[in-house]
Amino acid sequence: MEQAKENKMGVLPIPRLLVTMSLPMMISMLVQACYNIVDSIFVSRIDEYALTAVSLAFPVQNLMIAVASGTGVGINALLSRSLGEKNQRDANLAAVNGIFLGLISCVAFAVIGLLFSRTYFTFQTDIHEIVEYGVQYQTIITGCSIGIFMQVTNERLLQSTGKTIYNMVTQSVGAITNIILDPIMIFGLFGFPRLGVAGAAIATVTGQVLATVLGIYFNFRKNTEITIRLKGFRPNARIIRMIYMVGIPSVIMMAIGSVMTFGFNKILLSFFPAATASTAVAVFGVYFKLNSFAFMPIFGLNNGMVPIVAYNYGARNKRRIIQTLRLSILIATFLMCVGFAVFEWIPDKLLLLFDASENMLAIGIPALRIIAVSFLLAGFCIVIGSFFQALGNGVYSLIISVARQLIVLLPAAYILCTVSGPQSIWWSYNIAEIVSLLLSVLLLKRIYDQKVRDL
Repeated sequence: MEQAKENKMGVLPIPRLLVTMSLPMMISMLVQACYNIVDSIFVSRIDEYALTAVSLAFPVQNLMIAVASGTGVGINALLSRSLGEKNQRDANLAAVNGIFLGLISCVAFAVIGLLFSRTYFTFQTDIHEIVEYGVQYQTIITGCSIGIFMQVTNERLLQSTGKTIYNMVTQSVGAITNIILDPIMIFGLFGFPRLGVAGAAIATVTGQVLATVLGIYFNFRKNTEITIRLKGFRPNARIIRMIYMVGIPSVIMMAIGSVMTFGFNKILLSFFPAATASTAVAVFGVYFKLNSFAFMPIFGLNNGMVPIVAYNYGARNKRRIIQTLRLSILIATFLMCVGFAVFEWIPDKLLLLFDASENMLAIGIPALRIIAVSFLLAGFCIVIGSFFQALGNGVYSLIISVARQLIVLLPAAYILCTVSGPQSIWWSYNIAEIVSLLLSVLLLKRIYDQKVRDL
């Protein structure tokens, strides 16, 4: 059925549109950042083995999120572009095939998790307690992965049509549910049995499933710009191929972070003295917890920007594309400058949130201040990467991510440690960000000439 009126992404003033699209996502991303920290605090209260087990499970969780979110980027770009082209059929097909891909992905991870979780942990450690904690946690997380896959898929459908306020509701309710249930299920409060690490996993899955239920309700009741019909569904190879043309590079790009983290930790353990090596790794872990407060709002901004750019690219509205990109870069740069200022002014107070020791403060304060310099360039680079995805060219984003995290960051970290000592390792972030900036500018000019200039 043809749309009765123009989508708001084609008519509303860009500043108002970008704010209304992005702000709910930015708020929900900040809630997610709070959840990540609180969740780790609760798990650490069981014992150190429990925290280690959950940390070892992180690459698998990160891979699930990468597959779900990367596929969601492909769904988002195709659906928004189809609406901009007034191609309602492809928009509906993108939605229903996206749901199908999410279901297939969760089945695959459930099978892998149920069959190979013990093998995965015994390969990494021979400490019985860690293996048992890890198997409990990962089996539940992967076995019930329908929650994360369907939550992300439903949120991307809402995002594609500009209904981001509902995403704020689903993400916030899911995260808050998780935070509330964590202490109750882990420690057995209010008459609940004490479930330990398994309780943390159940709390996480419960929050995801609740967010999924809300997402399904919003898509069927509020998202009138797409029609989702599952009866008589057959996978559409053309639509799936178009989704994955953008989605697979996004999946790889998000998964690269796990490889980079593993490699960076290995370098820290190799070059720092034995007495402080584990502390250096802890500082690096704390940095990742803290930087989410700087980066999550940018990711929320991008979630609002992508459907606007994709829609107006489909509608061949060059002016609105350029205006959206410029405003997004301005907001992202401002937000990252705020993050830079906080990291420079109060790094000690940030570290003390994690009960930092004297050694941790000695290593962490200069580390946070050095890495924070990269924030000044990161906002631009992150926005440009999402701009490439919105135009259907996720490969450019992948090129930049691989170059930054694997080709430049890890070798630079190793060389700096070898030449100048381990404390210089943190400068590798700034070197990598400069290379990322140069590549972003070059590829932005290329894609502008190819896809935007003649609209």
